[in-house]
Amino acid sequence: MATENQYKTEFIELLKATNRENIDYVIEDLGFFEAPASSKNHFNFEGGLVEHSLNVYKIAVMLKEQMATFRPDVIARIPDDSIAIAALLHDVCKADIYKKVVKKVRNEIGVWEAQESYNIDYSNFPLGHGEKSVIMLLRSGLDLTDDEIMAIRWHMGGWDIAFQSNEMVASNRKAKDICPLMTLIHTADTLAAGILEGKG
Repeated sequence: MATENQYKTEFIELLKATNRENIDYVIEDLGFFEAPASSKNHFNFEGGLVEHSLNVYKIAVMLKEQMATFRPDVIARIPDDSIAIAALLHDVCKADIYKKVVKKVRNEIGVWEAQESYNIDYSNFPLGHGEKSVIMLLRSGLDLTDDEIMAIRWHMGGWDIAFQSNEMVASNRKAKDICPLMTLIHTADTLAAGILEGKG
C-alpha cells in the first residue's frame, strides 16, 4: 500500500509530465494534499483527495484504452495530457472546504465515542464545484483547453445543483455532445467514488 507521500509524489510527477506551462505554479497553489475527498463518504481521511484524484486518472486511462476498441474515432479526440489535467485537477475546489472536528458517534456496539471527522465550510470563495475548480486553475496560470474546462466543470453530472436550471441542463447536454473527455472524466469519477472507494 502506498503512503500519503507516495501518492503526492505520483500526482506531481503525472502533472509535470504534461509539460504544461505554469504547471509548477498550479502545483504550488493547490494546497489540497492533506484534504479528504469528502466529509463522510468516499475517502474521508487526510490525503484522501490526492488518492481519489489518482484513482479518477487511472480509471480514465483504463476506460480510454478499453473504449478505443469500440470507438477509435472518438477516443482519438482525447489527448492523454488532457486526461491527466482534467482527472487530477477536477476537485481542486475542495482544497479549502473541509475543517477537522471531533464528533460524538455511536460505535458498532452502540456506545458513544469521540471521533475525528470533517465539517464542510464554503465561506471561502463560495462558487460552486466544477466552476470553482476551473476558475482556481485559470487563476494559477494554467491554460486549459475548452474540452478540459468542460470536463472539469461538468464532472459531477446529474449530482450538480446547477441542474435545477434549464439553461444549465441544456449547456451540459451540448457539452456532452461535443466533448467526449467530459463523459470520460464524469464516468471515471463516478466509478472511483461509488465503487473503488465506496464503503460497500
